[in-house]
Amino acid sequence: MIALAASAWYLPETSLAVSELPSLSEAERAICAALGIDRVPADDTLTAADLAARAGRRALAAAGLDAHDVDVVLTVEPRAPQTLVSSEATRLQEMLGAGRAMAFSVGGLGCASLTPALLAASGLLRADPDLANVLVLHGSKPATPGRYRHPVTVNGDSGGALLLGRSGAVRIRDILLETNGAYADLFHVEYRDEPYPRWREECTDQATYSFRLAVETRNRLRSLVTRLLDRNGLGPADITCYLTQNLSTAAFRSWSEAIGAPISPVCPENLARYGHLGPNDVFFNLSSAREQGQFTDGDRAVLLNISPAAAWSALLVTTGGGMDTAREL
Repeated sequence: MIALAASAWYLPETSLAVSELPSLSEAERAICAALGIDRVPADDTLTAADLAARAGRRALAAAGLDAHDVDVVLTVEPRAPQTLVSSEATRLQEMLGAGRAMAFSVGGLGCASLTPALLAASGLLRADPDLANVLVLHGSKPATPGRYRHPVTVNGDSGGALLLGRSGAVRIRDILLETNGAYADLFHVEYRDEPYPRWREECTDQATYSFRLAVETRNRLRSLVTRLLDRNGLGPADITCYLTQNLSTAAFRSWSEAIGAPISPVCPENLARYGHLGPNDVFFNLSSAREQGQFTDGDRAVLLNISPAAAWSALLVTTGGGMDTAREL
């Protein structure tokens, strides 16, 4: 079994109002205003590694551990690393002082890249009894200076850290992940011959994103949730809340209709305050739900992640006692 022993977040104190985003066309600004995002945390002096390291230190402190206690530093790779060829994973290992750990990174699925990190952590803990914990880190920064991904969302800065082990207050009972390479280049940033201020994330086919991928996402989410519940011997009434990543209020409506259940209200609340925090979204929302008492002892939640890369995942998590699901990672 894989469990969440501690989690922590770092959000910059400075923020940017969505209404003040620069260099948007009139059409882009109209769509941006309808996303349901008021502000995003933003600090251009901090790198993705800085954000991740700050969250990592907080998670270790919450667990009462020192950096030398960490067995594995597993980095969810940033969308745009500071330098090519160098290792973000071992950079974070050094920044934390986790010299005894082994370090590596996973990614390639955009916002859904946390899911393969969880699968890797689960495999390590099952395969090696000498490993006690895996520290999963991600620093979420937009790939471009504009922060707005047309017509999808606005990206904020954040650091996220999950300390995973064999026991903890939150248990990750099951994970499903599906991908489709047909959308691999749907969003991209041309960078080789462009200076950074001119980098822009582009959708190569907005009709494909808005219609074809949207329909496939609804079908995938409906199928994933059904399969996740069925193979754990659960029904819809057994799930306390559904949590997703934060893209837009329209996305919440679409996903809710697809799965036939409401999305937790913490998701639109965090969307408005923080925008999209990439792979950090779903567990940040889970943390918020627990703080607000929406997800308490004995409850089950389903965490959904979607990426236009394209990837879709569903996680079943439980808290406290009374857990009787059939599958355990």
